[in-house]
Amino acid sequence: MKKQYILFLTAIILMTPIFSSAHVKWFTNTSPQKETLEHILSPLFISLAVAIAVLLGILTLLIPKTASFAFIQKWDNWLSGFRKYSRLLLKYGTAAALILQITNGTLFAPELHIENSTVAFITWLTIAFLLIPHHAATKIGAVLLLGLFVYVTGQYGIFHMLDYGFYVAIIAVLLAGKTPFEEKGFPFLYLGTGLSLCWVAVEKWVYPAMTLDIVANHQVPTFGFTPTDFIVMAAFIEFIVGYLLVVGILNRVVGLVVTVIFMMSTMLFGVTEIIGHLMIHVVLLIFIIEGVSFYNPPIKMHKTKIDQFVFVFLNFLFVLSTFLLIYYRFA
Repeated sequence: MKKQYILFLTAIILMTPIFSSAHVKWFTNTSPQKETLEHILSPLFISLAVAIAVLLGILTLLIPKTASFAFIQKWDNWLSGFRKYSRLLLKYGTAAALILQITNGTLFAPELHIENSTVAFITWLTIAFLLIPHHAATKIGAVLLLGLFVYVTGQYGIFHMLDYGFYVAIIAVLLAGKTPFEEKGFPFLYLGTGLSLCWVAVEKWVYPAMTLDIVANHQVPTFGFTPTDFIVMAAFIEFIVGYLLVVGILNRVVGLVVTVIFMMSTMLFGVTEIIGHLMIHVVLLIFIIEGVSFYNPPIKMHKTKIDQFVFVFLNFLFVLSTFLLIYYRFA
């Protein structure tokens, strides 16, 4: 059984295109050209959407059975021992990510350049407060970080910054520490990170020309598929990862798989990938440590297996449609 699980996990990693972790705007100067909705909703897109919805529904029936496996219980107990460090990891990991960004003249993402010295000063001040080992200093740093995020959102627009909406969730967790809302912080981190990944995935469907340019210029392997079909599938994989985090399925496995993918993509895209994804690495590491210890996922609202299957099946299609239509209309 252990060998089967390892083979299953390995297959997921090998079948996951490295490119699915890349933010398109970081690696291309091609002008965005919005695809028509008729072309986005191709037979391949619709077939994959339905097939994935069925697969995710089946996962809800199979995953609980794996909890009784001895090696999974051992792994779970070992990782649970690190939960006491989760908040420290988030606090100092955020500071480290900001240091890496500002030393490269950016903030939050590689394409968001720091334009004036005041922003740079406030960023360094934020870092200083986050490095102070006291919860009051952490809250001050979180407030300053929120101010920076609001400022950058004003500069680049809310729909651009939705790519990095997980920073709002990080700020919420930092502010909730040592308060009655402390236990609500990490669930918000799951939700914010998952929704951000879903939003980024839709970009590849709506603006495929930008993605095709990266595939060509960076010689991204397409595993025998045409570049157009590959992009559709890569975006689905990224969307699935975000959706799984939101609904609370395979949280530790998803965190581990995506972390491995990001490490592999670093070899393809270089230092820009490191700068842009260090904060995501920190968040995923927390997910690997925490699992769903603090999270009551939406799927648990339904008690029977068939209800959970129907919920995941229909909810995935609803969330997919909603994200696609909102992105297509406003982004």
